Amino acid sequence: MKKFMFILLTVVGVATAEAQDKVEATVGADLVNEYIWRGQDLGNVSLQPSLSVAWKGLSLSTWGSVGLANAADDKELDLTLAYSIGGFNIGVTDYWFSKGSYFQYKDDKTTHTFEANIGYDFGFLSVQWFTNFAGVVGVNEEGKRAYSSYFELSAPFSLGGLEWKATLGATPYANDTYKANGFCVTDVSLRATKDIALKSAHLPVFVGLTANPRAEMMYLVCGLSFAL
Repeated sequence: MKKFMFILLTVVGVATAEAQDKVEATVGADLVNEYIWRGQDLGNVSLQPSLSVAWKGLSLSTWGSVGLANAADDKELDLTLAYSIGGFNIGVTDYWFSKGSYFQYKDDKTTHTFEANIGYDFGFLSVQWFTNFAGVVGVNEEGKRAYSSYFELSAPFSLGGLEWKATLGATPYANDTYKANGFCVTDVSLRATKDIALKSAHLPVFVGLTANPRAEMMYLVCGLSFAL
């Protein structure tokens, strides 16, 4: 993890001269009828707050989720350090679910998952790759550390007065994170968003249809986004 962070910060140091100087901060929250992540069902009705600060392409953000309909749903807290310039992006995320002590980081005891990602957004198509590299990294069918990975292709477009995004996501090899016994497509989704203009703000409303071929499941997700 330390080596990855050093590489990330080195890239940031070389490239920040081309980025904007203005510090930007945002707060927001989504309210969704189901929490579906990469084709997986992680909970029912959920409130998902977020907070981020960005400067010269470097951003630090936190995102969380708490179930409102089922007390048994895990609470989640994620921290992400990322850098982007042009269409290129790189980052690392610390995922934590409420299954153990937050401040326990030893590999054999932690409930954190550390994930690295790299990608490029061409405008008409975004390509992203994610790999768990520390903490709970997933195991394969033999019980060995699998360093679970996931890649995603997404394409935005406008149609009928709505903003759409089509997504295809898959895991390349066996791991228990995505319940895969080999290469598996876990997310085929189409999402539409309508921005409702209010007097002093905007209220995006979104609806998405997601299929998980591996789990043989379909989900229809709707939600509201609140942002300042």
